[in-house]
Amino acid sequence: MILQFFLAMAACASFAVLFGVPKDQFFFSSLTGALGWISYLVFCELGAGIVFASLFATFFLTILSRFFAALRKNPVTLYLVTGIFTLVPGAGIYYTSYYFIMNDMHMFTVKGMETFKIAGAISIGIIFGFAIPQKLFQIRRR
Repeated sequence: MILQFFLAMAACASFAVLFGVPKDQFFFSSLTGALGWISYLVFCELGAGIVFASLFATFFLTILSRFFAALRKNPVTLYLVTGIFTLVPGAGIYYTSYYFIMNDMHMFTVKGMETFKIAGAISIGIIFGFAIPQKLFQIRRR
């Protein structure tokens, strides 16, 4: 799991470069993505299916992104878009297209519905994460 943490962090750092994240925010945006991936793995280990693990991990990731945005005084999208990179069902989209091209309609339907559910869970996780009032993320400086 430690190796996956560092690989997820490296993947998110690479995406942060492509996304144009300021250099002083690379670490935090990469850390957000790595922690989001680890939370996904933990939820899978606890017995949640991949759809619910994606939902809970995205909710956690959104909360973490909002916390870092308040702490670092930056937009949430710097952390959320970079961090969500590890949870996006890219392989599911690939296999859905593959089965469609190969005319395997049963597997196309199975993979397509699974990918659609994961994408919906990611959307709902973000919505629930933003439903928490911003006041809880304000950091008081004395």
